[in-house]
Amino acid sequence: MTSFNESQLQERISRTWDESIVPSLVEYIKIPNKSPSFEPAWEELGHMEQALQLALEWSKSNMPEKAQIQVKRSAGRTPLLLIDLPGERNGNVLMYGHLDKQPEMEGWDDDLGPWKPVLKDNKLYGRGGADDGYALFASLTVVNALMEQKVSLPRILISSSNFRKKAVLPIFPITWICAQI
Repeated sequence: MTSFNESQLQERISRTWDESIVPSLVEYIKIPNKSPSFEPAWEELGHMEQALQLALEWSKSNMPEKAQIQVKRSAGRTPLLLIDLPGERNGNVLMYGHLDKQPEMEGWDDDLGPWKPVLKDNKLYGRGGADDGYALFASLTVVNALMEQKVSLPRILISSSNFRKKAVLPIFPITWICAQI
């Protein structure tokens, strides 16, 4: 296993989290992108597309040099964003997150709300900010931090979709992702 400097790794990840990921998550929280299981009109509303574009643009700005990114679509299903990072050693890793969110629910404090991002006591509040919505950002960030230290990695696939009723992942991407590996 290739060694790395843990303090440099933590510093790089923390800096990216504070300077780039948190501002993106603030914008992400504002998008009321409810899971298709809770929002039948999800396609017409365009919130999934808005969340996808936010994730896609951030990813393009933060991808390692040799990585490839693509969006797969299937009619009536949520899109699949896939980042393929070629590896230098044997093996494959799949990192997964999703862009949809659970419904608003009740019980928000007066100064908080599901689509109102609030930074309070160094914590970010809002629907989706502490769920898998951050997974894509975190995955790319840790891969970049490891690559900066010349850590030899296997091939890594980073995926954002969802597994729910209108999800694309159970349909073609499992076989398609396997074919990529």
